[in-house]
Amino acid sequence: MGEIVVVYELGNPMAKRSSLGIPADGERPVRKVHAAPSAPGEPSATGPRTLCGKDTFAMQTACRKPSEHPGAPWYPVQCASVVCSDCDAVIET
Repeated sequence: MGEIVVVYELGNPMAKRSSLGIPADGERPVRKVHAAPSAPGEPSATGPRTLCGKDTFAMQTACRKPSEHPGAPWYPVQCASVVCSDCDAVIET
């Protein structure tokens, strides 16, 4: 398998309130962490689909590059609970 790019499938923005009770812009939580092949000729850009077949258009590309961390999991450790099991299975084979 060539280079993979880690991408985040984000959830809906979480409404946060300031200390004054005023709604503030919330961050979008990570719903799932997916792996996608890199785009041809662009190792840091994601291809159009994840390894499990989802469209990467609306996903956020992670800063982490699995090839820079030999022996470590392909996903960020803090996101282990939301890793896509289908993407993980493809990488394991």
